[in-house]
Amino acid sequence: MTISFENTYVNLPGNFYTNQLPEPVNKPSPILINEELAEFLSIPIDWINSEQGIGMLSGNTAPKGSNPIASVYAGHQFGSWNPQLGDGRAILLGEVKARDGLSYDIQLKGAGPTPYSRMGDGRSPLGPVLREHLISEAMHALGIKSTRALASLETGEFVMRETSLPGAILTRVARSHVRIGTFQYFASIKDVQALELLTDYVFERHYNNHPVRESKALALLEAVMESQAELVAKWQSIGFVHGVMNTDNMLVSGETIDFGPCAFIDNFKKNAVFSSIDHMGRYSYENQPNIAHWNIACFAQALLPIIGQNETRSLELAKEVIERFPNLYKEKEEAQMRPKFGFKKKLQGDQPIMEEFFLLLEDNQLDFTLSFRRLSEMAGETPEFSVSEFAGFPTLFDEWLNKWKARIGKEENQETQTEMIANNPAIIPRNHLVEQAIKEATIGNLNLFRKLVRETANPFDLNASNIDLAKKPRPDQVVRQTFCGT
Repeated sequence: MTISFENTYVNLPGNFYTNQLPEPVNKPSPILINEELAEFLSIPIDWINSEQGIGMLSGNTAPKGSNPIASVYAGHQFGSWNPQLGDGRAILLGEVKARDGLSYDIQLKGAGPTPYSRMGDGRSPLGPVLREHLISEAMHALGIKSTRALASLETGEFVMRETSLPGAILTRVARSHVRIGTFQYFASIKDVQALELLTDYVFERHYNNHPVRESKALALLEAVMESQAELVAKWQSIGFVHGVMNTDNMLVSGETIDFGPCAFIDNFKKNAVFSSIDHMGRYSYENQPNIAHWNIACFAQALLPIIGQNETRSLELAKEVIERFPNLYKEKEEAQMRPKFGFKKKLQGDQPIMEEFFLLLEDNQLDFTLSFRRLSEMAGETPEFSVSEFAGFPTLFDEWLNKWKARIGKEENQETQTEMIANNPAIIPRNHLVEQAIKEATIGNLNLFRKLVRETANPFDLNASNIDLAKKPRPDQVVRQTFCGT
């Protein structure tokens, strides 16, 4: 019994990556293995829980067919150009074919130093591993494309940061790990052949059904722009603030990656920022669509040498695509927001109603998630398990609620409440609970972490066992800053 691996990325030239074995650890101990995901990836459950499987998850053994590598890339970090980055603590083992017929990367995060570690140890403390495991799986359950967590385990070793912390490794799964910054790296060193090879690779792996007009590079720009617009629109619809939308953290597959300083909005503020290093609000909630647009422009610039027959034509074609982003994003965001309000028909006056709701949320400092959930409950009879006991609207909402109820009445839809509840989660990985779970885990108590993983897997189902997790934080529990996990 074993796992069937391949690694198509190593078919690209050697300057795309460095062959790199993970560094073995002393005493690997599983924290949580995602058996449901393992089954989807066609990985036998008995095998992944065996000594061989734990050996793979810890980096102590490399299964047959795997070809461990660390990839090179560049990127704009908070708008500043960094000409060479790369997988500083992540090692790609290879790919497996899942039950949907597609290939998925298996990568170990925290597996030891690589040539791109920039003087770091290539390891990860326990906290960032648990955060990424929990939030990436919650994002998947919320219907948002994301990297996923196959497993997290302790290494039996300690890593030094401000203090000595238990070490851990995350096994990350993604459709691929190619970033906008990967294209930027080869554009910056003027390696046109590498750009062409990378474009062919990504297009065939992710977007081979997308129509090609003048060139495959132009088609890839269009496809990636569409996937990024949809991704960020979904982030906005659940109040998610990514925190580090650098071009090296944006996958061209359209999956969410990097869960270091991310957070979910409690009391709504359109300019919400959590990251401790985002001093100017570059990656605030309200600015995420603009940054997605900026990142796509960077992607287009990297592709310019291969978009058209000459520089002038390439600029014309790229500009035409990039200028479509605002309207495209608006369409994607509306498609995400309308079901949250119970709007299926497109009627005049819908947009002002939705915009006024957000203004009222901010003016009254109401919780983003609970307010939408309570609105769902008000579209019909109050469900058995309701957030009404700890979430409601003040009298200042009365006029708006009357307008909303009149608008809902025009739907003539008996399933409005059911459909709204299916678009408005009750259970999210709230920042204070994530921080509490990490704090407890660091001293050996993983109960809350495991409970949060279990309950956020069904975010729309409010019941007796999870209703306490739906509550907003007390003032003394509010998390105002989050930090990059290194």
